[in-house]
Amino acid sequence: MRALTWHGKHDVRMETVPDPEIVNPADAIIEVTATAICGSDLHLYDAVIPGMTSGDILGHEFMGRVVDTGPASTLQKGQRVVVPFTISCGKCFFCEKQLFSACDNSNPVEKQEMTEKLYGHAVSGLFGYSHLTGGYPGGQAEYVRVPFSNVGPIVIPEGFDDEQVLFLSDILPTGWMAAENAGIAPGDTIAVWGCGPVGLFAIQSALIMGAAKVIAIDEYPTRLALARQLGAEVIDFKQTHVLQALMEMSGGIGPDAVIDAVGMESHGFAPDTIMDNVKQTVGIGADSAHALREAIMAVRKGGRVSIPGVYGGFLDKFPLGAMMEKGLQIKTGQTHVQRYLKELLHRIGEGEIDTTFLISHRLPLEKAAEGYRNFRNNQNEWTKVVLKPGTM
Repeated sequence: MRALTWHGKHDVRMETVPDPEIVNPADAIIEVTATAICGSDLHLYDAVIPGMTSGDILGHEFMGRVVDTGPASTLQKGQRVVVPFTISCGKCFFCEKQLFSACDNSNPVEKQEMTEKLYGHAVSGLFGYSHLTGGYPGGQAEYVRVPFSNVGPIVIPEGFDDEQVLFLSDILPTGWMAAENAGIAPGDTIAVWGCGPVGLFAIQSALIMGAAKVIAIDEYPTRLALARQLGAEVIDFKQTHVLQALMEMSGGIGPDAVIDAVGMESHGFAPDTIMDNVKQTVGIGADSAHALREAIMAVRKGGRVSIPGVYGGFLDKFPLGAMMEKGLQIKTGQTHVQRYLKELLHRIGEGEIDTTFLISHRLPLEKAAEGYRNFRNNQNEWTKVVLKPGTM
């Protein structure tokens, strides 16, 4: 089959690789009909996530049609399914509490030591996201093996096209959980750093959950326009002092809750960002966290901080004093995708949630490397890229 493989920093290639096979009884094989490039994929593209090996198959946002199943799978051949990027067994301590992204069994034992040392506990398995998370081949391919297929995938009924439901795999539930973690109450003012796909879905979700005002912070005009289209007020951080503006826009109190949808590769020319970027370049630091630092400084006393943005290692200059003195609540984590699938599919079907507005480009899978390059370098024009196997 054809698949997109990683070979180093800014080096991804379409190659012919062996077809996946059933390995365990609960496996299924999916023929991919649509897949997407995620902002988290750019952390791999920029080589700031460790644990990658040359030839690894990328991609964690995908859906398709079931073509083969193991004897313990509850899926049936021919069904259309969306596959969560989190791989979860459904039976461990964490899965039983619906903390699916904390699954204890999906990351193979021989790969758990790396994250046990880094984080104190082993993380769960993820598709296409380094050997830290299991080394599972991803979905930017013609076919993919789906472990624990009786737990993860959601069957899509007739009447939905791929683009309506594809983002159930990651960014829609991630944006929804980000808003949920912000503890939104009616009348709240919410600030969201980053108007990429997760940030935009967090904005949409926050408004559905009853926020009175959502303030979106970014630098790209197209992204800010999409945020405004959803109903947010906007701040261009290149043109405006963000902390001053947020105080003015929140009646001098500060936002009730803040959402960092940027993560470990903050950009810009703030002094802390420049120092972080230099450390990333020379290999002595993993995370650039200007957005998170700014969010913690901006949120009101007693406020809430939600962090859906991906962080992979360590950072310094963290405003721990502000966090403690202001009495902040912080929630974060990989998304418990399976927890939200049925509700979000229903909301899509009812027309309450639109998932297609942010798609800017549709490419054949064979042009995936071009998609990565442009998604990274032309973020104003390339807001979201969907890849279609079997198209020209």
